[in-house]
Amino acid sequence: MRLEMLISAVNAKPADLMERMKPECDAILVNQCDKDDEEYLMRDEYKIKIIHRNERGVGRSRNLALANATADILLFCDEDIEYAEGYAKGIIDEFVKHPEADMIIFNIEVCKERQTYWNEGFHKVHWYNRGRYGACSLALRRERLESAGVCFSELFGGGAKYSNGEDSLFLKECADAGLQIYTSTFLIGKEVPRESTWFKGYNEKFFFDRGVLFAFLYGSFAWLWALRFVLTKKNMFQGEMKQKRAFQLMKDGIRQGKEEKKQQKK
Repeated sequence: MRLEMLISAVNAKPADLMERMKPECDAILVNQCDKDDEEYLMRDEYKIKIIHRNERGVGRSRNLALANATADILLFCDEDIEYAEGYAKGIIDEFVKHPEADMIIFNIEVCKERQTYWNEGFHKVHWYNRGRYGACSLALRRERLESAGVCFSELFGGGAKYSNGEDSLFLKECADAGLQIYTSTFLIGKEVPRESTWFKGYNEKFFFDRGVLFAFLYGSFAWLWALRFVLTKKNMFQGEMKQKRAFQLMKDGIRQGKEEKKQQKK
């Protein structure tokens, strides 16, 4: 069983990035920059395919990496993750041990302010808790994903029209397509703090874009989830946005999201 890293980066220096990430398997690096070409480099015995593209959008870059992937198991990666020694073997061992799993979500160490989850057992992921996981914690079986025909939305995420949420939407569509998703306690690495590529505070765009995302995630129940969000997360954005205004912006976003969904069906 072979593992391959699918790395999304912006204006990266490939050799420096590989020195920092220390890959223990082959990798595909999609570098969003100001040129269009491809090259290869070797890191120990591992082959790194580098695809430079003069375009933006994390969903687009992940889809391009998927289109070039060949390994049995694929690990989505961001450039701000430092991987723990032995991570590749640990990931493969989990898939060998759990043939029922099409996708496994692993632990990544992040600062307390940014931590949205910590796996404490091998459990199945359900519809009500899959929104807490980021793409860089996911590994999956390539053939199962290809059979399901699922890819990343290019509407959401850093560099896209709407701020974030491409990972939550990807998980939803994988689950809807029948993929079996589980969590693992295995720690694959830690996040190196850096400035967010999309988060600029709890401003009007944040709540509007979150409303658009909820339209895709929750359909006709989106407004209920928006209400729940502004009620349960009020301490998070207190002082930056009033609850009433936040809820209105999310409802506006939900209406926009419904229009976006109609356009996709045409």
